[in-house]
Amino acid sequence: METLASKTVYINPWMEVREDSVRRSDGSTGIFGVVHCPDFAIVVPMDGDRLHLVEQYRYAQRRRGWEFPAGTLPGRAVGDPIDLAHRELREETGLRAGRLMRLGTVDAATGSLAQRGQVFLATELTAGEPEREPEEQDMRSAWFERARVEQMIRAGEITDAQSIAAYSLLLLHERAGAGDGRDAVRRGAGQ
Repeated sequence: METLASKTVYINPWMEVREDSVRRSDGSTGIFGVVHCPDFAIVVPMDGDRLHLVEQYRYAQRRRGWEFPAGTLPGRAVGDPIDLAHRELREETGLRAGRLMRLGTVDAATGSLAQRGQVFLATELTAGEPEREPEEQDMRSAWFERARVEQMIRAGEITDAQSIAAYSLLLLHERAGAGDGRDAVRRGAGQ
């Protein structure tokens, strides 16, 4: 597919919306609407058989939902995914990870959204106070036993696609024997 023209139709601190004119392989033309957001980090905080989730109001869905801590840098900035994972974990939960291990990559809503996420497993956790952004002030966080998290996914209580994908990557990681540690990153608890 060939892009013939591209124009930005909307922009704010979190996203840019483009309309692209395209030519398909059969020669026909059309348009695509593309929402471009900065890449994100999603963190699976784990302590033994417990996982830490956050619950917040999602305006577009008009409801609250449980999910793993995740986010992007302010102002559509681009940064190191590991630093971003530490930042999101600290902001949303107050937890600091002594060890982060990259579990994989997820794409969000590939039909219209240009955004990719890096998934990290956070262990060796220490507690602290959350440092939430203004939009996150009503956020709650809590520990759940893994059996309860799986029950919440099956029951439709957890519907966030990135969180479900992150949990799937955790299961694959565990099935593979917890890897060889090559993607493990240690940072001080103050990160």
